[in-house]
Amino acid sequence: MTSEQTHRLVITEDHTILREGLKALLGTRPDLEVVGEATDGREAVRAVQELNPDLILLDLSMPRSNGLEALKEIKRLSPQTKVLVLTVHKTEDYVFTALQAGADGYVLKDSSASELTLAVRSVLNGERYLGPAIAGTVVSGYLGSRDGKPLRPSFDDLSTREREVLKLIAEGYRTKDIAEYLCISPKTVEKHRANLMDRLNLHTVSALTTYAIEKGLVTS
Repeated sequence: MTSEQTHRLVITEDHTILREGLKALLGTRPDLEVVGEATDGREAVRAVQELNPDLILLDLSMPRSNGLEALKEIKRLSPQTKVLVLTVHKTEDYVFTALQAGADGYVLKDSSASELTLAVRSVLNGERYLGPAIAGTVVSGYLGSRDGKPLRPSFDDLSTREREVLKLIAEGYRTKDIAEYLCISPKTVEKHRANLMDRLNLHTVSALTTYAIEKGLVTS
């Protein structure tokens, strides 16, 4: 019998083929045991409550309750559970928001199998792990942009009116319709949209829409 501790893992990923691949990869390690799977944020929270894993591998882009909301809830209910984010998103906003919500590690989906395994073990050992590309993003963010603008604000920093405009933009409403719905002028709507694009560093409607979906303002 080995004296090496076996760590319990839950994998959260809504794409079956990716989830099965992760399970096959991590489940073969003698010190790791995949005890549960989840396909969305709500299932992830429930799995943590029922299975009490040592670590949960968490995607950010999922249906129903998204990964960021699940992350906050997991850390609230089970602060001892380590959370390793595995995602395609590498912009400053995603990284900093996840870290602020309590993520213990952040790795991109295009990472190698060896890097993912290293990330899992590092987080389980109580270390904060950031993939190489993410570490660069964090450093760049703390140093600030070349033009001296502050870091992109978190979602919580947006005003109620900015969130309302963002939601309606993401739902496909035109400037005139948004103005009528919110009882403001079209110029005010355009100003809010310009401010959102500038503050979030997202310069297309599709980018704003993706952001709104990730923040749970609208469903995809």
